Amino acid sequence: MFKKLYLLLVLGTALACKASPSKPVKVTGSNDLQPDEQQSVVCKQVAALIANYNYKKVELNDSVSAIIYDRYIKSLDENHSYFLASDIKDFEKYKTVLDDDIKAGNLADAFYIFNVFQKRYIEHVKYSLEQINKNFDFNKTETFVYDRDKLPWIATQTEMDAMWSQRVKYDLLNLKLANADMAKNKETLKKRYENLLTQTNKLSNQDVFQYFMDAFTEAIDPHTNYFNPSNAANFNIEMSRQVEGIGASLQVENEYVTIKTIVPGGPADKSHQISVDDRIVAVAQGKTGEFQNVVGWRVDNAIAIIRGTKGTTVRLEILPAGASASSKPKVVEMVREKIILKDQSAKKEIRTYNSNGKTVKIGVISIPAFYIDFNDYKAGNPNYKSTTHDVKAILDSLKKENIDGLVIDLRENGGGSLMEAIELTGLFIKTGPVVQVRDTKDQVEVDKDEDPAVSYTGPMAVLVDRFSASASEIFSGAIQDYGRGLILGTQTYGKGSVQSAIDLDRVIGSSLRNKISNMVGGAKKSTSTGSQSTYGQLNLTIAKFYRISGNSTQHKGVTPDISFPSVIPLDKYGEDTEPSAMPFDIIAKSDYTKIGDFSTVLPQLKKLHDQRMSSSDSYKYLLEDIADFKKHDADDSISLKESDLKKQRDDDEEKSFERNNLRRIALGLPALKKGQTKPKNEDLDFVKREAGQIMTDYISLDNKFTSINGQPAN
Repeated sequence: MFKKLYLLLVLGTALACKASPSKPVKVTGSNDLQPDEQQSVVCKQVAALIANYNYKKVELNDSVSAIIYDRYIKSLDENHSYFLASDIKDFEKYKTVLDDDIKAGNLADAFYIFNVFQKRYIEHVKYSLEQINKNFDFNKTETFVYDRDKLPWIATQTEMDAMWSQRVKYDLLNLKLANADMAKNKETLKKRYENLLTQTNKLSNQDVFQYFMDAFTEAIDPHTNYFNPSNAANFNIEMSRQVEGIGASLQVENEYVTIKTIVPGGPADKSHQISVDDRIVAVAQGKTGEFQNVVGWRVDNAIAIIRGTKGTTVRLEILPAGASASSKPKVVEMVREKIILKDQSAKKEIRTYNSNGKTVKIGVISIPAFYIDFNDYKAGNPNYKSTTHDVKAILDSLKKENIDGLVIDLRENGGGSLMEAIELTGLFIKTGPVVQVRDTKDQVEVDKDEDPAVSYTGPMAVLVDRFSASASEIFSGAIQDYGRGLILGTQTYGKGSVQSAIDLDRVIGSSLRNKISNMVGGAKKSTSTGSQSTYGQLNLTIAKFYRISGNSTQHKGVTPDISFPSVIPLDKYGEDTEPSAMPFDIIAKSDYTKIGDFSTVLPQLKKLHDQRMSSSDSYKYLLEDIADFKKHDADDSISLKESDLKKQRDDDEEKSFERNNLRRIALGLPALKKGQTKPKNEDLDFVKREAGQIMTDYISLDNKFTSINGQPAN
C-alpha cells in the first residue's frame, strides 16, 4: 500500500511549477539572509504534498497561518529575550498571510522576521560584551528572571538593556562562584559572547528555511517534517545506524573542525595517522582533487564533504593536536567505508537474581531505535543492518547462556521503521497480525508477521517510558495484546501516526531541477560525497496506527501492566501535550488469537512489587527526584546576590552528593568521597533492576496463570 502511495505522491507533484518572485526587505544590522529560488520551489512542493496527501486533510488557511506564525516566533524567541514589543506589533501583519506566502513559495516575509531576530540577537550580544567590564555589585539583593516565556514582550530598549545587563551579571556570578579571579572570568565570558556572534554569522539561508518549515509542518501535525539536505542525511543515518565516511565524530573548537572520537576499525583508525583532538584544515575529493580550506566552517558543512560514498577517496590536511596554527599540516588519504554505529545499536547484558536460593538469569536487550539500512535492504543484501537482525543474533547468544527470562528495554526509544516493529514482534510470536494501519481513504490494512519461526519462547517483559514512541508502541502494544509478555514502566508517548519519507529530488521534475541549478550556480546532487540530496526530504503523515485490539496508540500510547512513577513529566512531554496532534479513536479489532493472559497473575506480581517498593530506599529516592524536579521546574528566577546564590548552590550540591551516595548504598555500591570519579560502566539503573526482579517473581510462579485453554503461554 505505502509503495503505491509513494509513487502517487511523486507522480502527483512532479509537474514543474514557477515560483513566485520574493520581495526581500533589507534589515540593516543583520546578515540580511535571503531565500533562493530552490527554497521557494521546495516550499510550494511541500505545501502541495501536505494539502493533497496529509492524513489530517488540513486546509492551509488564515487560521493555520496564525498557528504557523505563533510557532515561528516561538522557535526564534521562546523566552521573550530578543524581540521588542514593537517588533511583534510590526510582525502582526504577517499573521494571516503566511498561508498565502507558503502556497506561492514567497519566503520574503519569513526571512524578514528572521533577519529582525538576528539583528536583535547581534545587538543584545554586542551590548552584553560592552557590559562585561562594568563593576557589578554582587552584594546587592537582586533577582534575575531567566524564564520569561509567560511574560509580555519587553516594551523599550532601556528595559531590554536592563534585562541583558542582569544576564551578564548572572553569567559573571556563575563564573565567580567557581573561580575568584574576576579578570580571568571576564575574559572567559568575553570569548563566550564573541563565539555567539561567530556562530550567528555562520547561519545560512538553509537554517532560516529550516526554522520556518518546521513551524509550518508542525502546525499541521507534530510528525510531518521537512528536512533540509544536511538534516535529511543525518535523519537517514539515524534510521540505518550506518554512515559512509571515515569513521570519526567531529565538532568545531576555536574555529577548527576537530576530531573528537574515532570508530575502531574505520578508515581514520586504520590510517594510524589521525588522533583525537587533531584538527582538519582542508578537505579534497579523490587522489587529485583540489583542497578546500574548512577553518571557520560550520561542522555540518565540513561533514558534508568529508562523508561520501563507500569506496571513494578523501584527503584531509591534518594539524595534529598540540601543534601550533603555523605548523605545516600533514596530508592523510583514506578510502571511505560503511561505518556501523555500534554504540547506537541493540545491546545485551545478563542480570542475576536470587529466588528461594535459586539463581535466576535475566537477559536484557536495550534497543535505542527501530533502525534499518534501507539502501542495503532494497539492494537485496541479506545481511542488511536492522534492529531485528541485531536482536535475533543477541537472542541466539542469550539462549546459549541459558537465560531464564528476558527484558526488552525500549525506554527513550522514539521509534523508527514500521517494518522493523512488525519483524521484531515476529521473533516472539508464530504468525498473526501485529498492527493495523488506516490510510487517508479510511481503508485499513492489517500488517502481519507471516514467518512461523520464533526466536525466543521463554518468559519476557517489555520496559517502556514516556519517550517510548511510535514503533516502540506498536511492538509493546502487540506483545501486550497477544499476552506474550508483561509491559512495565510508564505510559508511553502516544505517537500513533505513520510517516512516509519522500525524497524531494524525485518529486521535483528534471526540467525544473535544471532551471534551478542554473539560477543558483549549478547546485546539483553531490556525486563526490553521495551523502546529501539537493532539495531535502519530507516525512509526511499518511496514515494512523491501531493496535490489533482496535485501540489507537495515538494520544494514549500504551499503558503498562505494572507502572512506575515517571521522572519525565507527563504533562510536558507526550502526544497529548501537542496542540496539533490527532485524537485517540478505536476501530474494529483484528482476527488474532491470544497466546497468554496475565490477568490472574498480575495482582500477585503487583503485590510483590509494591511490597518491595514500600521498603525500598531506591524507590523513595526516585519519588524524591520527581518531587525535586517539579519544584525546580516551577522556578523562573534566581538571586544575583553572591552570598544567597552561593548558599543555594552549596546546599543543592551537598544534597545531590548525599542523595547520590544514598542511592549507591541502596543499590549495594560503595559511597564516593568528594572529588572521587564514579567508576565507568557502573549500574545505577534501579528501574531496570526492578524490571528483572518482576520477571524473577513471575518465573517463580506457576505458568498456569498465563495459559490459554490449558496451553502454556511461554
